[in-house]
Order: sequence, then C-alpha cells, then structure tokens
Amino acid sequence: MRRKNKTRIIVHVLITVFFAVSVIAPILSMLRRITPDGFRAVIYSAQFGEAVVNSLTTALTATIISLILALLAAFCIERTSLKGKVIFNMFFVIPMLIPSISHAFGLVALFGANGLLTRFLGIDGGIYGFWGIVAGSVMYSFPVAFLMFKSILQYEDGMAYRAAGILGIPAFWQFTGITFPYLKKTMISAFFAIFTMIITDYGVPLMIGGKIITLSTLMYSKAVAMLDYDAGSVIGAFLLIPAVIAFLVDMMNSESAHSGFVNEQVEEKKGEGVRLLAAVLCILLSACILLPILSFCIMVFETKYPVDMTFTLHHIEKTMNRGAGKYLLNSVMYSALAACMGTGLAFLCAYLTARINGVFSRGLHLISVTSMAIPGIVLGLSYVIFFSKMPIYGTILIIVLANSIHFFASPYLMMYNTLGKVNMNLEAVGKTLGIKKVHIVVDVIVPKVKYTLYEMFAYFFVNSMMTISAVSFLAPPSPKPIALMINQFEAQLLMESAAFVSLLILLINFILKGFIAVIKFRAMKK
Repeated sequence: MRRKNKTRIIVHVLITVFFAVSVIAPILSMLRRITPDGFRAVIYSAQFGEAVVNSLTTALTATIISLILALLAAFCIERTSLKGKVIFNMFFVIPMLIPSISHAFGLVALFGANGLLTRFLGIDGGIYGFWGIVAGSVMYSFPVAFLMFKSILQYEDGMAYRAAGILGIPAFWQFTGITFPYLKKTMISAFFAIFTMIITDYGVPLMIGGKIITLSTLMYSKAVAMLDYDAGSVIGAFLLIPAVIAFLVDMMNSESAHSGFVNEQVEEKKGEGVRLLAAVLCILLSACILLPILSFCIMVFETKYPVDMTFTLHHIEKTMNRGAGKYLLNSVMYSALAACMGTGLAFLCAYLTARINGVFSRGLHLISVTSMAIPGIVLGLSYVIFFSKMPIYGTILIIVLANSIHFFASPYLMMYNTLGKVNMNLEAVGKTLGIKKVHIVVDVIVPKVKYTLYEMFAYFFVNSMMTISAVSFLAPPSPKPIALMINQFEAQLLMESAAFVSLLILLINFILKGFIAVIKFRAMKK
C-alpha cells in the first residue's frame, strides 16, 4: 500500500511540475515583461487603437456569419433526409486540414487583383481588406462551429417533438420552445470559441488584410519581425482576454444537453421542398469551401499565373529544389512526435481525472483544459521569453512541446469523456482478483478506447502539420516545418510555390484522416 501511495505521489508531482514549467511559468514570464511605460507606449500608439477596432469588427462579423452558416449546415445534415450526407460532411471539415493562411491564399487566387474570378468577371479591385479578412476567417472557423452544432444535434431527444406534434404546436413554436433552449448553451460556447479563434489568428489578416491592421498582425510584426518582446507581451495580454472569457464560458457550460439519455432520435424532415433547400445550401457551402482550395491547386500547374495559364510541372520542381521535400519530412517528424507525446500525456491525465477521485484530479482537470485559453501566438512568445536561455530552446524538442501543449485540451476532453463511459468498476474487480491496475489499463481499458486514441493522435498530428502561430516564434534555423514556407514564398511573390506547399499539407493530413477512417470502417464491419 505504501509503495502504491508513493508511486501515485511521484506521478502527481511529475505532472504538476510538467504543467507548471510548460504552461504556467511561460505565461507568467511573458506577463512579467509588461512595464507601466511599455504598456502606455503600446496602448497610446495610433496603431493599437486601430488594431483593436479592426479586430473586434472583423471577428464579430465573421463569427456571426460562421455560426449562422454552421447551424444551417448542421440542421441540413442532422434534421433532413438529404442525400450524400457523408460527402457533405467530408467537404465541410476539409478546411480543418490546411493552415488558416492557405484559406486566405485561395481567396487571393480567386478574388485578388489578378484573381481567376476577378479577371473572368471583370471585377475592379480585389478582396483585400475588411471583407477579405471576414471571408477567410469564416472559412477557417466554419468547420469547428459545424462540428459543435452537429454533435449537439445528434444527441437531442425526439420525445419532446413527438409530444408537440400530437398537441398540434406549429414548427416555428417548436423551434423557439424546444430547439432554441436546447441549443442555447452550445450557441454561447460556440460564439466565444469561434470569436477567440478568429481574433487571435494572424494567418488570414496577414495574407489578405491589405492595409487593415489587427491585434494579431500587430503582435506578429512587433514580436517576430522587430523582436520587440515587450510590446508583443502587452498585445499578447490583450489577446488572452477573449481566450480566457471563452475558457470560463466553456467551463460554466460544460454540462451540456448531450450528456442526457436519448429516448429516440429526432425525426428527419422528408418533404421534397426541405430536401431541395438543404441540397442547395450544402452545395453552395461546399462550393465556397472547395473553390479557394481548387484555385491554389490549379495555380500550381500554371506556367505563370495569371499571364500564362499553360500546364507545367516547373513550380513543383522549383519548390522541391528549394527544400520543400526536406521541410515536409521535418513537419511529419514534428507532428508524429507531438502526436505521440500529446496522446500519451492526454491519456494519462484523462485517466487520472476520470477514473480517480480527489483534489488532485480536480486540479489536474482544470489545468488540462487551460491550454484552450492560450492562443498559439501568445504561447509561442511566452516560450521564447521563458526558454530562451535553456538548452531546449532552438531545438526540435521545444516545437514538439509547444504543439503538444497548444493542442492538448481537445484530445484530453475526448478521452476524459470516453473514459467516463467505461465501466467504473473494472479497477475494483481487478484488485479483487489480484490483477495489477496497470494490466487492467493496458489489457482492458486501452482496447476499449483505442478509436478515441486514434482520433487523439490524428488531432495532434493534423494541427501540428498546419500550425504557423507558435512555431513562427520557435522554429530553429534547421529543421524548419513546411507551413512556414507559405509565408516565405508569399513574401517573395512566389505564389505558385506557396500554393504547392498548401497542397502538400492538405494531402498529408487527408491521407492520415483517410487511413484512420478506413481502420474504423473495417472494425465496424467485423
């Protein structure tokens, strides 16, 4: 018994120290860089006020549009007898497989000053500026909002609708009296989550913002381009505010409606008119998602966009000669290591919080979900400040650590929820039979949650492949991740090469997601 308690104490101490060093200490070190003089210098500058207004207006506009479109798409998938739902589901989440800057790049290829549709339709000007940022941000955030609404609609109980139908209550009043109250918490959580995603992202405004300055691009220019970490820390503190609010709202709304028991599924609308409207909406959304991606795919094989549109493989050869192949392998290595480390750590933390009660478990759960309140650009700057004089700085390990922490919360919650559904008496039965807990975990629990482990691995890998926020601060001179080549090629006006890099990232992530889908499909057939 003493040995077990000693082992548990050691594990608790190690995990506490790890999170203190990887999360709490870096953020505190960044905040300590803020001085009264530095704070005043930033907030009283002309750029800061303009950036705050631009960030709020673009983020609010894009968030509202993204939520409306995502809710309509989720209703089409879950509430109508629409055909081809599997295909539409796949199209709606494709934007999650490429960096945010690639979405903006695709819009530039379509609607920029020399864009394909701009020249074809004879439109003057381009998409740069406010509406460009909004459009790119909607594309970037839509899949997340869609999955949130789709997930909650899957678990709505249809008994209330059956009763309302028997009583003759019109569909409109059913929506306002049953559906809307059920979705209210998810809508609030989704609003703050999407707003935080957009306001802290700098890929879209950097590529398509034109003369519009946002807080994220201002922080990027100060901290990355000018190495002014004091000013970057002040802006980073402001970017933490919406993220912390979103985190608190999510914590308050953690008891969502889908945790209840579902007596029967909500009946799908089968009318031809409803099905036609759903099909038209899903086709239009799919076109809006796929066209920008197809535009930069086409650009890769054009001799000189937009002057010479003849087919060529020259840009692929040129990009590979500039090291794209090596950078791609670097990213695969970074992503695989971050996925292995993150999945293992997230499983351990989820097991300790979901299967073992106590004060430490509650505290560990809180710190485990705290990472979702830290934007990537803020995490990157805090790591630069905290780790700059340590051996880990400028190595592969700091990239792996940053990605593991940056994307930790969602996989952790996946496993936390899954382990909560596994029989809670397994460990007690094993103890009665004289079986060690580690054998119960490895031989019984892990096989039961293996598909969640696959999803966790994929989440870490995909996001590590495409992130440019934290790694833009931390990437060593060599080996660099491939996502940073998009910025590099765009700055050199090598648009075709930047397009090819985006395509490579999409293909690698698509292959991994497809591989996991095949594994699940085969398991379901057995």
